Amino acid sequence: MSVQGSFATVAREGGRAALVTAVRGAHLGGRLLVHADGTREGGLGDPALDAEAVAHAEALMWAERSELHGDLFVDVTFPPPRLLIFGAVEYASHLARFARATGWRPYVIDPRSQFATAARFPDAVEVVVAWPQEAVDHLGGLDRATYVAVLTHDPKIDDEVLRIALDGDPAYIGAMGSKRAQAARRERLVEASVEEPELRRISAPIGLDIGAVSAEEIALAIMAEAIAVRRGREGGRLTNDHQGKARR
Repeated sequence: MSVQGSFATVAREGGRAALVTAVRGAHLGGRLLVHADGTREGGLGDPALDAEAVAHAEALMWAERSELHGDLFVDVTFPPPRLLIFGAVEYASHLARFARATGWRPYVIDPRSQFATAARFPDAVEVVVAWPQEAVDHLGGLDRATYVAVLTHDPKIDDEVLRIALDGDPAYIGAMGSKRAQAARRERLVEASVEEPELRRISAPIGLDIGAVSAEEIALAIMAEAIAVRRGREGGRLTNDHQGKARR
């Protein structure tokens, strides 16, 4: 199969990869396919150019955008982002629905089988009845396109999820809880040897500040924050940005 054919297969199967094509210069028409696991197909005809292509490919396939870099065009394909929702609670039901509506892949995870049922979470791609580490292993780990939302309010589950997430490289880690609960959780994590730079990776309280009150509004605020992180935005009001530009 050609490199282009392999890329088309990855795209058709919902995988992640980057196809780098030389669009100008001495190696015009050369193609290099870089898969998410680092394996490669093809080549551009020059080891230095291949190395440059791989660097661009590995960055852009996770940034989820195609770009032209000098003589190289990097075309990427990627699946919808995963949202791992820990806690089979009411918020999780609404959050899974919003995730589905925006094209994401939500998974609901909870070891409590009486709550974690497919009937309660019809919008979830899968409801995983397992403790956090087992669930993460089952789902293939936490990659840079995985978003983690911790909603359980149970320290036995919350703390384990956060330690697992901080040991990995997910795009986003958010945790629900009052100021008192956040402070207590922070103390427990510090006692477990989690250091300050790692703690700052946790978005807590979870969600954008939109004044949410109901469970559905809170789920919407969480989904909005995840989308903002994915797009590299802070989540402020667009009107403020436009007024600022007008004043300048």
